[in-house]
Amino acid sequence: MTTKRAQTREARPLNRETFIQPWPEAGLIVTDSPYDSVPSLVIEDGVIVEMDGVRRADFDMLDCFIAAHSLDLDVAAEAMTTPSCEIARMIVDIQVSREAVLRLTRGCTAAKLVDIVRSMNVLEMMLGLTKLRARRTPANQAHVTNRKEHPALLAADAAEAARRGFAEIETTVGVSRYAPLNALAILVGAQIGRGGVLTQCAVEEATNLRLGMRGLTTYSETLSVYGTERAFVDGDDTPWSKAFLNAAYASRGVKTRFTSGTGSEALMGHAEGKSMLYLEARCLLVTRGAGSQGTQNGSISCIALPESLPGGVRAVLAENLIAMMLGLEVAAGNDALASHSEMRKSAKLMLQFIPGADFVTSGYGAIPRYDNMFGGGNFDTTELDDWYVIQRDMQVDGGIHPIQEADVLRLRERAARAIQAVFDAFDFAAISDVEVQAAITAETSAEMPDRDKVADIKAAQMLLNGPITVIEVIRALAEAGFHEAANNLLEMQRQRVIGDYLQPSGIFAEGFHVQSALTDANDYAGPGTGYRVEGERWERIQAIPQAWNPRSEGERGRGGEGESPKSKTCGERSESIQNRKSEGWLEELGVAQVGVETEVVIAVGPAFGAAIQETIGGLDLRDVLEALLAGIADEGVPARVVRVHHTSDCAFIGHAGAKLSGSGVAIGIQSKGTTVIHQRDLAPLENLELFSMAPNMDLTTYRQIGRNAACYALHKPTSPAPVKIDNTARLRLIVQTTLLHRRETALVEDRPPSTLRL
Repeated sequence: MTTKRAQTREARPLNRETFIQPWPEAGLIVTDSPYDSVPSLVIEDGVIVEMDGVRRADFDMLDCFIAAHSLDLDVAAEAMTTPSCEIARMIVDIQVSREAVLRLTRGCTAAKLVDIVRSMNVLEMMLGLTKLRARRTPANQAHVTNRKEHPALLAADAAEAARRGFAEIETTVGVSRYAPLNALAILVGAQIGRGGVLTQCAVEEATNLRLGMRGLTTYSETLSVYGTERAFVDGDDTPWSKAFLNAAYASRGVKTRFTSGTGSEALMGHAEGKSMLYLEARCLLVTRGAGSQGTQNGSISCIALPESLPGGVRAVLAENLIAMMLGLEVAAGNDALASHSEMRKSAKLMLQFIPGADFVTSGYGAIPRYDNMFGGGNFDTTELDDWYVIQRDMQVDGGIHPIQEADVLRLRERAARAIQAVFDAFDFAAISDVEVQAAITAETSAEMPDRDKVADIKAAQMLLNGPITVIEVIRALAEAGFHEAANNLLEMQRQRVIGDYLQPSGIFAEGFHVQSALTDANDYAGPGTGYRVEGERWERIQAIPQAWNPRSEGERGRGGEGESPKSKTCGERSESIQNRKSEGWLEELGVAQVGVETEVVIAVGPAFGAAIQETIGGLDLRDVLEALLAGIADEGVPARVVRVHHTSDCAFIGHAGAKLSGSGVAIGIQSKGTTVIHQRDLAPLENLELFSMAPNMDLTTYRQIGRNAACYALHKPTSPAPVKIDNTARLRLIVQTTLLHRRETALVEDRPPSTLRL
């Protein structure tokens, strides 16, 4: 047997995931494997003869490469003899500069790097990210793919992603031979959206390099490295071949990051009993030794494996931190689907989102998850608004910003037209106007017309093997009238020759201004220093389309779940308010007197039927008042309406009415609809019945309130009126409540209640 509560928890999305206990021998442990090496470094005559407990004669190929290329021997002795906990404290000490930390970590072995972060908790590591990331300004990377490899949709999605602020856009393929067309489509689309956005196509490395040499891509992060020799060999590579490939990209002005991540060696079956974090530290030393600008890490596609183990998410954060300790640009993961639980997924994201990273994600799905060919993606277009609001909530820069829908439509059409023109110029299979129109508004590629796949693959091979380069693409765009995109592409080629964006963490801000670890160095040194979201950037981040001006549109924002059937659009409300103002449907007759007969007084707030004409649920206040009067009449009791001027508090409005009522019973109602049935001999904050859920009340409820008040006046037994409980009402409507109550309070006057007539 189990409790029903346990059964409910069992059905939660979190419990679709796998959790295991550590198994060090299989590499299924994130840190502190008993088989991990112990930090050590012995140097004789300028040569490393022992590293992390392994003698030179027993070095594997990673040890050989790291010893030859990855350590600064000028500081190695000092670094290795400095207590690890002391270096960890230097990382979080705002009085110690980033440069001072990096000077020491250049001499640290893999085991030493792991030993440093071992003593740090998650909060301390997050502070380390804030201080140690290479570039001062955080950024973000997008995924743009689709199942049909449709060029018009790829171009449109790339343009939108670029305008939303993504600094890099990455695509991949379902069919490898489509790679040149996909690379072309996002290249053109991105430069329509914003000049300087870097693009890549994640395919086999030889093909990727050829695309880069033709100018169809501008960065690459497909160079995978591993932490054990056997895994490297199974990956068909060595550290030296990766270094050569890195140099080949750099020689053609293509920015390069290596890719590694916690758990890959265990997944391949070659962990050698070492912990995931230790093996990742070896990967990162190889990455630096090979001269790469940075790394794509954060476990990437292996993320579910470390997350199945204790401390897995902490280890992923630790690998990001170690990469920054080595001066590498970091694309921090958060790209592959990390969890079925929205709460867990978001919690992991915050470890990089709040402190910032060179790239907060290694690929935010700028397309629906259905079309994400990188394994589904952790975040997609449906979550853009959530991302924007969290940035706004925390005044944090997550690398992107909101844009208006009109801008989206214009950009998407222009990008689809641009790739259509390029295909026409090269005599590829035509992109029809129907395809262009579909690409402008399509949710997924399922809504796109099918294309001639044989013809597209033929065109892709021509693009890869033939004489066409990016220069022909530029010419085609210019001749078709897409001059801005042509100029952006031409400038991109000029920047490749200059090579400034090949510095660590290099990206282009607007206007092709290079932001890198040299031109935009991280200068965090505690509160008031480093990158701050302020000025124009803060204005852009906070300008979400959902935000409305409370000064001019105080009636707006009542929609959503639980909306009253009688609610209207903002414009309709404004018009009806004006009409009722001219009608003057409530007339003030003079000071209200104390009654002597059995009656029910309806006491309304200062703004009722004057400055405010509707409840927060969208009900016409005239209809509400008539429903209350009808309910009282149902019991044969006379009613009187008074306006309370001296307070806007519902309880005190009701109590003031009760003191005027001949029966001692009154209904108090605020203009936003909150209602109370009060009695003269009760304390003001006591009552007979309280109806605080105004957004969920309808005219039937108000009529029942009138009946119950009449029954109390007659001393007849009655059951409390039923009300609908909605625990989301406060969350949805607290701002509207505040604005309506502010308007009511503004009309408070120090004078006695007055009698009203409809």
